[in-house]
Amino acid sequence: MRRKMLLAFVSLLAGLMIAVLFQSNQKPETRDTRDLWEIRTELNEEQIKQQNLYKQISEAEEIINQYENEPNTEKIETLKEQVNKLKEKAGLSEKQGKGLVITVKPIFRDIKNGQAYPTIPPELINRLLNELKLYGATDIAIENERIISITPVRAVGDSTYVNNRPVPPLPIDIKVMSKDLEKLMDYMEVNKINDYFAIENIELSYEIEEVITLPKYDMPIDFQWFDSENVETGES
Repeated sequence: MRRKMLLAFVSLLAGLMIAVLFQSNQKPETRDTRDLWEIRTELNEEQIKQQNLYKQISEAEEIINQYENEPNTEKIETLKEQVNKLKEKAGLSEKQGKGLVITVKPIFRDIKNGQAYPTIPPELINRLLNELKLYGATDIAIENERIISITPVRAVGDSTYVNNRPVPPLPIDIKVMSKDLEKLMDYMEVNKINDYFAIENIELSYEIEEVITLPKYDMPIDFQWFDSENVETGES
């Protein structure tokens, strides 16, 4: 009886996780009519859904670790497969496929006067990430750093850090996956974000490649944080 109750709970948990992921991937067809407040609200709700997903993945993995040596673990194996799929979609495992590569490079460099390559301000990276997500990006990586909903982008001295690691010197590549890459690239090529980068002496170029590889998010996740008011309010 105890094992039957456990397996029923595991199946229910897996179903809930899939439902959360399905909801988080739904995108309205029309975005141009929304105001700034609506955009921020949607991004905040998306972040909360993803944070809850990470916590549910952690709880499911704990169940797997506790009961994987039990007999008749067919449903545990099924749960493992579901969790692995969810981890891929949540950015917690490596992912390959067709994608958009955004090359970020200096517009020019004054070698004679020793002008250094420009750095990307964190607020500009955050703005670019938001624009990509708004126009359909599902997975993003900045060089070797996978971007998930809890990725910190901040200034440390004169450097910009992503996932608590410094952004490499320019040029760098930002790799993006989307259900409609052509539409995403069309939006980004005419987006005002290009002008904001140009002010910083930085150029963005876009190219769709048949195969790109996005690394997994490899930083520790503090799941206790999700029990705080941050999950309810969307603060970060």
